[in-house]
Amino acid sequence: MNATMTNGPTLIIIAGPTAIGKTAVAIEVARQLGTQIISADSRQCYQEMNIGVARPTPKELSLVPHHFIASHSIHQPVNAAYFEGYALGLLQQLFKQHKHVVAVGGTGLYLKALMQGLDEMPEVPTAIREQVRQQYEQFGLPWLQQNLLANDPDYAQTGEMQNPHRLLRALEIFLTTGKSIRHFQQAQPKQRPFSTSYYVLTTPRPHLYQRINQRVQQMVVQGLEEEARSLYPYKHLQPLQTVGYQEYFDCFDGKLTNTQAIEAIAQHTRNYAKRQITWFSKVPDAMQVSITTPVETAKYILQKLAVSV
Repeated sequence: MNATMTNGPTLIIIAGPTAIGKTAVAIEVARQLGTQIISADSRQCYQEMNIGVARPTPKELSLVPHHFIASHSIHQPVNAAYFEGYALGLLQQLFKQHKHVVAVGGTGLYLKALMQGLDEMPEVPTAIREQVRQQYEQFGLPWLQQNLLANDPDYAQTGEMQNPHRLLRALEIFLTTGKSIRHFQQAQPKQRPFSTSYYVLTTPRPHLYQRINQRVQQMVVQGLEEEARSLYPYKHLQPLQTVGYQEYFDCFDGKLTNTQAIEAIAQHTRNYAKRQITWFSKVPDAMQVSITTPVETAKYILQKLAVSV
């Protein structure tokens, strides 16, 4: 990670687990600095997905210009490599107008791609890829999870264990090389023409889990079931291999009751938050910030940046 510079352009990164309140803090920081926000969320970029990904509200989006929010379609899925190029091109333009730009999100791999670039991955033979995917289609997500736990515990500890796309990739890499995918994610970082100042929002685990449970209930009230039903015909698409939708798809398929689906969403979201906490705890030079109110937390971050507003 680049050290924060006093004169050059600086990317302010606000990260942390789902439901901790990143959006409100980022908006306050960007508003105080008169700058713009790049979302680093791998799901909020999809136009068709709203309630289930806790997209910022129209009111929130009106307070500060946002990028990578409802900007793409589920029929043209993006990944970390795409986001890297997209965000770097955007920053090149934004830094002509602003000394600081804010990036906010909980997708650690997207933030890593933006800051350091992506690592070169080994090429997976077609035979291995086809074998793994055929077995996944036959035995489902539990088979994938069990294989990663047995063969690649490093990934299982921090990876998105409800995301078949990433699980398949990790297992393919292991079967090809005999090494964890994490082994290939430690290359020399690329140099960027800006510095970064990285802040990870934290709160006691019981409080975070309470916030997650409350958010899930709020999503249900807002119409998550109806949103999931409208996307059911596209459940095979990679963007929809996502907590909040997969559980409802199982409900529609008769595998879960409605109550069980809601409970599973909350549980899987808590599991995901735990993995995010592990990921962000290992980011070099990131500053852990105990979140209070959005205004007070933003004030603290700005003080640490030594920025006068």
